[in-house]
Amino acid sequence: MRIFFLALVALVVCMHGVQGTMITCEHLDSSMCAFAVSASRTRCLLEKHVLGRGRQELLHCRTSDIEAGKYFSNYVETDECINACGLDRNTIGISSDSLMETHFTQKLCSPQCYNACPNIVDLYFNLAAGEGLFLPKVCAGIGSSNVAAAAAPVAAAPESGSEEVACGPTKSDSEEAAIALPPAALL
Repeated sequence: MRIFFLALVALVVCMHGVQGTMITCEHLDSSMCAFAVSASRTRCLLEKHVLGRGRQELLHCRTSDIEAGKYFSNYVETDECINACGLDRNTIGISSDSLMETHFTQKLCSPQCYNACPNIVDLYFNLAAGEGLFLPKVCAGIGSSNVAAAAAPVAAAPESGSEEVACGPTKSDSEEAAIALPPAALL
């Protein structure tokens, strides 16, 4: 009986080690790749390769150059979040284009996604920032009649040769930024 108990404990310890496997994007199945984060905190992305003069398409997972927030590593996004945020497991690449689609933005900004899926919100918060957008402002504009204004870049770049100077943040800007951090920053 004692040997059986020790064998059972050893099996449980071994299984725990398997579940704690470090994620490497290149080793992920294509069905788990999109929106996953590797052990090195880089985002995984799904790529399509066409073989034989377009006769066969292969999907494979690879590591991108995009870093995830400091709280995300070794993570495969849940089906619940994929559905709540209006995403698809077969999404090829990583792009901010979907932020301009009203239906997607409504799903992303919904409480079911924005409050419960910090990995996805972190990704799109950073993609929006790369486009000069502030995701909380975009989400705030969803209910208004002026969604396009909410999705407009935060500040336009001055024309070359212009002598405009960018001012630092005002107190109200700093307060807004402190309140509207992506959920990952609040963990």
